Amino acid sequence: MRFEVIVVGGGAAGLMCAIHAARRGRSVLLLEHNERLGQKILISGGGRCNFTNLHAGPENYLSNNPSFCKSALARYTPGDFIALVEKHGIAYHEKKLGQLFCDGSSRAIVEMLAQECKAARVEIRLRCRVEGVTKNSGFRLETSQGPLECESLVVATGGLSFPKLGASDFGYRLARQFGHTAIPPRPGLVPVVLPPEQPRAFGSLSGVSLEAEASCRGARFRENILFTHRGLSGPAILQISNYCAPGEAITLDLMPGLNAQELLCSQRNSNKELKTALGQWLPQRFAQEWCRAFAPSRPMNQFTVPELAEIARRLRHWEVIPADTEGYAKAEVTMGGIDTREVLSQTMMSRKVAGLYFVGEVVDVTGWLGGYNFQWAWASGFAAGEHC
Repeated sequence: MRFEVIVVGGGAAGLMCAIHAARRGRSVLLLEHNERLGQKILISGGGRCNFTNLHAGPENYLSNNPSFCKSALARYTPGDFIALVEKHGIAYHEKKLGQLFCDGSSRAIVEMLAQECKAARVEIRLRCRVEGVTKNSGFRLETSQGPLECESLVVATGGLSFPKLGASDFGYRLARQFGHTAIPPRPGLVPVVLPPEQPRAFGSLSGVSLEAEASCRGARFRENILFTHRGLSGPAILQISNYCAPGEAITLDLMPGLNAQELLCSQRNSNKELKTALGQWLPQRFAQEWCRAFAPSRPMNQFTVPELAEIARRLRHWEVIPADTEGYAKAEVTMGGIDTREVLSQTMMSRKVAGLYFVGEVVDVTGWLGGYNFQWAWASGFAAGEHC
């Protein structure tokens, strides 16, 4: 069976591409190897789908080719996707920092995209695996449901995160087959694992959260950090993980925006213990464990000014060197992917093979936490859909 366009992957980018290609009158087939569409959409945002970010711009994305994402992001904006959401009557709200979530279930977003596919006459085949691809005048796909042919082939197969949802390296393998280079993938937006001695020191803090500023390589994020039984998670840690190379220190400011030294010195006449004083600005459990590890607690009036200055410095510059990350199983995204220098930024088409397109997470563009990666999926899918 022959189609003008085949999209491989029924996630955010693939669905968006299929919709816009079909709206142009193209015959479009979308293939998804899972039993249902939009598996990552369904679990995102705690089941409420953080579907975009009001502030999404090129500066919120990482890539070996930083300017690549500019064209697609300019042509399909957060406002464009919001208009689609509102057209379908889906209630939503801004949680913080421009992050937009559904009021109800993320299933509403998947159903919206499925309805748009139906209206545009996209044919969808579920539980269909692509087993091989060749190209002559067009593309021939060998699949678990028989051979297929097309003029344009769109690869929207995502990355390696969430392997339990069937993530695979298919997109990278296909790209290499056609002469493309893949930037080595690694887990992104991922919790970190601390060396064994540190979880022992802070093991009782699992579940404790506090606001902090995490920094590495000049990047800084001020949000919550969360202690886990193996290390650290929370928005600030997930964000900074994208910038931190293996073995590199993450610096944590545990009292961001506060003059820690001045606050501690203001308590010098008190007979309350250091851990109690710190509990005014930090969770009490954390203050107790931090003192046990770094500054044995005693009454505040027994500390000298230089000693309090050193304690303040440690609070503002706590360096942790992760032993590892929690890997793809807990990574929100995959960093790296198909080298964007080999892809046309306006259309997402391969510079090496006419009619071959790459969209979404499979390419080397990774957004911040908070709806940015969905916006890249919508924008890159739109760019390809308008051309393929």
